[in-house]
Amino acid sequence: MKKMKKPDRYVFPAVLTYEQDQEISVVFPDLDCATSGIDEADALYSARECLGGRLALMEDMGMKIPAPSKLINLKTAANEKACLVDVYMPSIREAANNKAVNKTVTLPAWLNAEAMELGINFSQVLQDALKARIRG
Repeated sequence: MKKMKKPDRYVFPAVLTYEQDQEISVVFPDLDCATSGIDEADALYSARECLGGRLALMEDMGMKIPAPSKLINLKTAANEKACLVDVYMPSIREAANNKAVNKTVTLPAWLNAEAMELGINFSQVLQDALKARIRG
């Protein structure tokens, strides 16, 4: 049986939700995944990473990737906007080969702000804490 070539690019609709004094949330209604960003540029950057990670996982697990909804068919509230997010999968697949994984963590806003102000590398702190916990 011939193996089907995986698509190089996917494009899926996302819904951005704007709330006063909160990050912009980004939801992919077709894929049951979400992320956020401090402004639109950050939210869209995070959305692309989220989309690529979710689709790579689905590919690796042999899951069926659904057809994307049409942007015009998405219903949005007054504080929401729909947009298309694309991802180039060859670079995502190559990056996944280094065995690093992305994890989303939730922090209190004050802790995030103070850590960012101090220039703390979140990934490094999490890795150090996990290694310390695992080693006992």
